[in-house]
This record gives sequence, C-alpha cells and structure tokens, in this order.
Amino acid sequence: MYNVLTDSKFPVKMWTNGVHVEDGAKVQLSKLANLPFIHRHISVMPDCHIGKGATVGSVVPTIDAIVPAAVGVDLGCGMSAIQTSLKAKDLPDNLFALRSHIESIVPHGRDHHGKGSVDSGSWKNKIPDDVNHAWFNLTHDFHKVCEIDQRFGRTNNVNHLGTLGGGNHFIEICLDENDGVWVMLHSGSRGIGNAIGSRFIAQAKKDMERWFINLPDKDLSYIPDGSEHFDDYVFCVDWAQKFAKVSRDVMMSRVLNAVSQEIHSFTTDQMAVNCHHNYIARENHFGKNVWVTRKGAVRARKGDLGIIPGSMGQKSFIVRGKGNKDSFHSCSHGAGRVMSRTQAKKQFTLNDHIRDTSHVECRKDIGVLDETPKAYKDLDAVMAAQSDLVDVVHTLRAVVCVKG
Repeated sequence: MYNVLTDSKFPVKMWTNGVHVEDGAKVQLSKLANLPFIHRHISVMPDCHIGKGATVGSVVPTIDAIVPAAVGVDLGCGMSAIQTSLKAKDLPDNLFALRSHIESIVPHGRDHHGKGSVDSGSWKNKIPDDVNHAWFNLTHDFHKVCEIDQRFGRTNNVNHLGTLGGGNHFIEICLDENDGVWVMLHSGSRGIGNAIGSRFIAQAKKDMERWFINLPDKDLSYIPDGSEHFDDYVFCVDWAQKFAKVSRDVMMSRVLNAVSQEIHSFTTDQMAVNCHHNYIARENHFGKNVWVTRKGAVRARKGDLGIIPGSMGQKSFIVRGKGNKDSFHSCSHGAGRVMSRTQAKKQFTLNDHIRDTSHVECRKDIGVLDETPKAYKDLDAVMAAQSDLVDVVHTLRAVVCVKG
C-alpha cells in the first residue's frame, strides 16, 4: 500500500513503506506536484531518490504539457533480459574469459577527456556491419531529427549504437532459482539522447523566461502542447527511445554470441523481456489521455513483464505487472541509490567492494566504488513495498557483471 503526501496542489502517492526516503526527495516531489497540469496525482516508487529535474522513481502524468527535465537526458534508458536453455553446470568454473570476451565486443565506459569519435566507449568510427544494419532502420527519422537541430548530426549517434556507456549501466550473466542461465543488460540512448534531452530542457527554460512564468525550480520548466517546440520534442524523444531499444538489441545479440563461443550452442525461446524505465508515453488513465513521464519506473500493466535489477552483481527480479491504477500501472526500476556517487567513493574502500562482490566475476577496482552494492537500498525491502504492483516471476543472481 501507499502513503500520501498532501502538502501540494496534487497528492503524492508513495509506495515506500519500510524504505527510507530522503527529505530532499519529498521536497522535490512536492514542488513537482504543485504544477497546474498534473493529472490527479504523482506516484512514487520505493526506489525513489533525489534526481535532477524530478525525483528518480517518480511517475508523472500531465495534461497538455511535458517537463523535459523530469525525464532527463538518458532517454529510453531501460533493460533487456533473455532466458537461455543453459544451466549453471554448463558454465565454466572460471568466468573471467567470458567477461573479457563480452568486454572486447561491446564498447563500454567513457573517456571523459575525449570528444566525438575518440570516446573510449564508442566504435571510434569503425562501425561493425551488424551496427550499420541496425542503424539503417533508424536513419530516416534521424534525418528529420537533424532537421529540427543540425547539432544532433554532430553527436556520437551511430558511434554509440550498441555500446554500454558507464554509470549504472551493465551487462550480466545471471542464474535463476532453477539454475537457468540468463543474459541481462541495462543501457540508454547515450550521447544522442543526452544531446536531445539537454537541448529541449534548455529550450523549456528559455520559454519560461520569455513568457514570464516563475517556477520554484527552473528544472520544472515545461513545454505546453500546441506551442512551437512541443511536436519537435515529442518526435525527437520518441526517436531516442527507439535508438535505446535498438541499441540494447544489438548488445544482446553480441553477448549471446559471446556466450555461445565460450560455452556451446543453446536456445533462447523460453522468455525475453525488454522495457524502458526512463521515458515518456501517451496513455489513458482514469478515463483521460495524458502524457506519462516515468523517471526511473517500469510500466506494469496487468500481465506486463518487467525487470527490477539490484545493485552491482546482486540479485534481480523478472516481474509481472498487476495493473495497479493508482500507480498509473507502474513499478520500481531497481533498488535505488541510498547515497550519492561522491559519498559512496568516500565511504567505501576497495576491500569493502571486493568482499561484497566476492561471488561475482566483475571489476574490482576503485573506478566502480560508486556502484558498489551498499551504495543502493535493500532490494528485498523495495520489493516488499510494491507487492501490490507486481508479482515476482523469476529471481536472478549475477555471476558475471560487466561495467563501464
């Protein structure tokens, strides 16, 4: 069940029983819920924490307007998972070679000092055939995106298709409760999504100034339906969300190929799940067509399959939605951070990280301390808080984790 914050124009319904929520996140949610075009209420998932523009783990339904900073810049970020016919006994005792193989065929991470094609997490303009083929299906609408703003054509677009990035993005080999082998990954729209999101966030802020609209936070700046930039924004975001989905498909195909080369052939017709958790969509709720912004939330209509991952190398869940109307048919997108990346780097040592990931073949260096398991909330508590939103179908535990 949910608790309700009522100190704003519209209620905030929070599925956070038994889970800590920062006071700053509650303040942020109250500001968002004071916008005049919210539809009925805002829903908050148990993995919520402070974000830029809007609280991560929030579901924001709006009428005739969208807040670009609420969805942010990693447009279409989401997850894929595929169940294979392999069993744990089919995996080698030493999984280092498999992790290395995956790392060699999927660019990951980012050189923060690099620009353009020299980004270490890109293809560096040496685009493989499978990536070019996938890109071809995106090019027609990408030309239209570039007509809206020519700068989009100078981004890492095809150079980032089928690449992982950094931060909380990952590729994992997992085992389910029956020792079945799964491949799971988490990624978004990379450089092009960032460029699109940033451009329209800035445009919304300019429009607020031009129209003399004062807001408690500039990140609440919005684009009204029917205004000059609304249709362009929706078109570009929709394309970025498609890019993110295609990118996950390319990576998944490559990882499955790596697994088959390192082990032996297998089938993948048991179960597959692919879901966004950072996106906008046109949906009908409580009898009205509205724009739904899910910032760190998964759609969970009755019967929908979703993925709720844990922290680095920990367990994750394949879930089935219950279609809870009050949550706008949504559930959490993960465990949720319990502290900032900076705080995690200060608080945890490399020995802490090595101990907490001892059962996983993964990076064990200071470069991933901000993603160490204890930087995240207790996933069991998060799942208990949303028991009326989803049912657990499979419980997965990671044995290999690739991070950027």
